[in-house]
Amino acid sequence: GQCYSKCFVNGASLSQDEIAARGGNKSFIHIDWMIGSDKIDIDGVAKDGNRVPVMRKGEWA
Repeated sequence: GQCYSKCFVNGASLSQDEIAARGGNKSFIHIDWMIGSDKIDIDGVAKDGNRVPVMRKGEWA
């Protein structure tokens, strides 16, 4: 889905181009799906390649 402009500093006053330049996306499609199981581990990957735990055994880390 589309990013929330309020997550950016002074986001309410930014244009769509300024939000995009800061890494924000624009989308007309948004899909939610449920995740969770005691068998699921999820990691985020930072720009530097480090992995950050997001979910462990179905629970938010």
